[in-house]
Amino acid sequence: MTTLNNVLVQVTQRIRDRSAATRQAYLKQVDALRQRPRGADRMGCANVAHAFAALPGQDKLRIVAEKAPNIGIVTAYNDMLSAHQPYESYPAQIRATAHRLGATAQVAGGVPAMCDGVTQGYAGMELSLFSRDTIAMGTAIALSHDVFDVALLLGICDKIVPGLLIGALHFGHLPCVFVPAGPMGSGLSNSDKAKVREQAAQGLVGRSELLQAEQAAYHSAGTCTFYGTANSNQMLLEAMGLHVPGAAFIHPHAPLREALTDEAVATALSLRPGQRDLPIGHLVDERSIVNAMVALLATGGSTNHLIHWVAVARAAGILIDWNDFSELSSVVPLLARVYPNGAADVNQFQAAGGPAYVLRELMGAGLMHADAAAVAEGGMARYAQQPQLADDRVQWQPLPAESGDSSVLRPAAQPFSPTGGLALLQGNLGRAVIKVSAVPEDRHVVEAPARVFESQDELHAAFKAGELDRDVVVVVRFQGPHANGMPELHKLTPPLAVLQGKGFRVALVTDGRMSGASGKVPAAIHVSPEALAGGPLGKVRDGDLIRLDATAGTLSALVPAAEWEGRQPAARSEAMAQEHAHGLGRELFAGLRRNVNSAEEGACTWL
Repeated sequence: MTTLNNVLVQVTQRIRDRSAATRQAYLKQVDALRQRPRGADRMGCANVAHAFAALPGQDKLRIVAEKAPNIGIVTAYNDMLSAHQPYESYPAQIRATAHRLGATAQVAGGVPAMCDGVTQGYAGMELSLFSRDTIAMGTAIALSHDVFDVALLLGICDKIVPGLLIGALHFGHLPCVFVPAGPMGSGLSNSDKAKVREQAAQGLVGRSELLQAEQAAYHSAGTCTFYGTANSNQMLLEAMGLHVPGAAFIHPHAPLREALTDEAVATALSLRPGQRDLPIGHLVDERSIVNAMVALLATGGSTNHLIHWVAVARAAGILIDWNDFSELSSVVPLLARVYPNGAADVNQFQAAGGPAYVLRELMGAGLMHADAAAVAEGGMARYAQQPQLADDRVQWQPLPAESGDSSVLRPAAQPFSPTGGLALLQGNLGRAVIKVSAVPEDRHVVEAPARVFESQDELHAAFKAGELDRDVVVVVRFQGPHANGMPELHKLTPPLAVLQGKGFRVALVTDGRMSGASGKVPAAIHVSPEALAGGPLGKVRDGDLIRLDATAGTLSALVPAAEWEGRQPAARSEAMAQEHAHGLGRELFAGLRRNVNSAEEGACTWL
């Protein structure tokens, strides 16, 4: 039996101790709901009639008289998101499979799903983070009909998976399985796409050339192929045992994909009371959450999850913070190089061994809880195997001993880096996180004068005017959850990359987010407390010397202590406050902006 790493054990136990009261209260609620009779037996006749009125007569008979299990489907289908477009046909397939297995299925509800790629740099991005909690509420509304024995959750992208998971954990008495749809085929490489973006930022190519490159990269149904938040979601769900093993990165139109979806139906039905009896509220425990954190670090995944998984854990009564991520990062090796941490896309990652290889290596090194529960019979060990289609059935086979491509995946004994891809920064500017896995080592420390902005547009204007052609730490503040919903600032990546490419020492410091595509420019993000809440980022002035040191884990304004203490934080301009409060639906989210907690607390609007 593999001996667990001491830091893994200590962090897990600390989380368990910290969460004892909240976890006990959560499980008490879950177990109380599990004791009730099934919905069709418990509810009044009128309620039952309404619930099943649209079903074929045979299905009504199955549910009511034969007490057949009823599957609730919560879907994030729309055809705006390429990743979610394949879900259009899933309900029909799930219903047909459920019928073959003696069950029924209903679409319980749909949840909104926005594409951050469409809204990057525009007003819609200010709704993005809050869409997570809106999705969680939508999931709760869908499941509130309370006539389901199990649930299937159809979602992939950035805020959608965390939102579905938070919502499902508030129905923790139900067995739940997540059903992915897979990535699009490889198009123009992510590296080549990034080069064209940088050329466009310098005016070297025009709109037509840029659009051609973007459309060659994002070209069909399926998840985008870089290792951003969407694909990190899929990695974390595999690490938590919430998928059918190996389902994450199979192409939407592969025969194996259809078979894996059928398998998800069978798996969900097997989790009911009287069989394996494994509701999601019991499955997702401290070990499961730590496994997700480790998988994120080992693959250099999205920085967004230092917010989202804090919120997910809280939904299960589990309290984690950035110190936990930081301590785990000190012992978790970086095993994957997938863009933006390398040249490969997720299809190449999958071909080299994918999540199964990563999880096998981590469990073998004692860096994951192999005894954690999972929806797959056989537990987490199944997630270190490859699914294959044989005789029209899914079968799992051991992986080859070696990585299929050592430039993409490496064993735990020979990692790309001995530590994980994310780091905690703290100092007199507050607490922040940085994704270091894609940043060149000679850029892990940047010390330069500050240039302060209140918006992305201000920064772009200064860049175009040549005002940033020097060593500079760009501070973009009033971008936190209270200020404007904490948008991703990925639109800043091309100009900052251009400056770095010219040889300047450049870094970004912000209380906003970068996307899962955070790249080669060092970026201290999620600075907490945020400027609008009185955080010290508001004290920074143009010309202040800022030091970002990812090696030492510090983020500081090198200003004499007495002067720093005496400074009053700058106020946000009234014009900027009004701009972020109105138009394109932003008024509807005013209450969420007022009530949201900090980024490190998960940016939750429901606590």
